[in-house]
Amino acid sequence: MNSQERVGKKLKKARKELGLRQLDVAEKVGISSNYYSMIETGKRENPGSQVMTGIAKVLKLKLSDVFSN
Repeated sequence: MNSQERVGKKLKKARKELGLRQLDVAEKVGISSNYYSMIETGKRENPGSQVMTGIAKVLKLKLSDVFSN
């Protein structure tokens, strides 16, 4: 599993724990649900720091925890 996939798994787990849909997170961050889906599945390399900060905030995660092993 590569680092994008690990990050995606963490995001998906946090999203599901909060009872949110991908569309919910995407709308709160201001990105398309397709773009969010690509991040969560590890198919999007290097999303911007502003996007990742927004996602972490919506999912109530520390950004450092998102990227830690």
